Amino acid sequence: MAFHIEGADRPGRWLVTCDHATNRVPDWVNGGDLGLAPRDMNRHIAFDPGARGVARALGHLLDSPVIASDFSRLVIDPNRGEDDPTLVMRIYDGSVVPANRRITAAGIEERMARLYRPYHAAYAELAARRPDTVILAIHSFTPELRGHAPRPWHVGILHSHLDGRLSRPLIARLRAEPDLCIGDNEPYSGHLPGDAVDRHALAAGRLNTLVEIRNDLIADDAAQTAWAGRLAPLLTAALKEADHG
Repeated sequence: MAFHIEGADRPGRWLVTCDHATNRVPDWVNGGDLGLAPRDMNRHIAFDPGARGVARALGHLLDSPVIASDFSRLVIDPNRGEDDPTLVMRIYDGSVVPANRRITAAGIEERMARLYRPYHAAYAELAARRPDTVILAIHSFTPELRGHAPRPWHVGILHSHLDGRLSRPLIARLRAEPDLCIGDNEPYSGHLPGDAVDRHALAAGRLNTLVEIRNDLIADDAAQTAWAGRLAPLLTAALKEADHG
């Protein structure tokens, strides 16, 4: 299976997405093992820890569908364009991925055909279910990359320079929370040509935002539910402002 969908018949405008929901390696990919130690497969290089729980809770609170990938980003990254050189990572944050080191073009094509393209086809179908769909992409980030300074942000809101209609009012509301450090296109740039938001939101003119939560803050079910509860009313208010902006 390339993806899971929850609440396909929910009526809300949002489509909540989780591109990096799991660290699962299908059994047909190198026998279900990329050759990495369990410690590496359980950290951010293989998936976005905590993100799926937040996405599921937000889908419930916003009464909107959720789509989540069912394969590790190290198998193939659904948040990259088909021609992106980082589509299949050979080394990530200091860890070499043995099963990817000598992958052939045919090997990449099989992963695209069986995982990447089905995920995006389902994503596109959900996004098209109503004309005013809003894309809400949920991710998490590690508190510190190897050899780099600690990241101070609790949440980062990523957005393209082509469309900040929803992200700007969301950032303003989050920054009004006195206990939060909020990143504007931090810890990453908010626009990557060919990525999931570019493909499913920007190309179609859909309102969108990408929420990155530091993964130590969403390490268990209770924290994931709490963050969803905190974000949902801010997202709703930001959307109302974007609609009337």
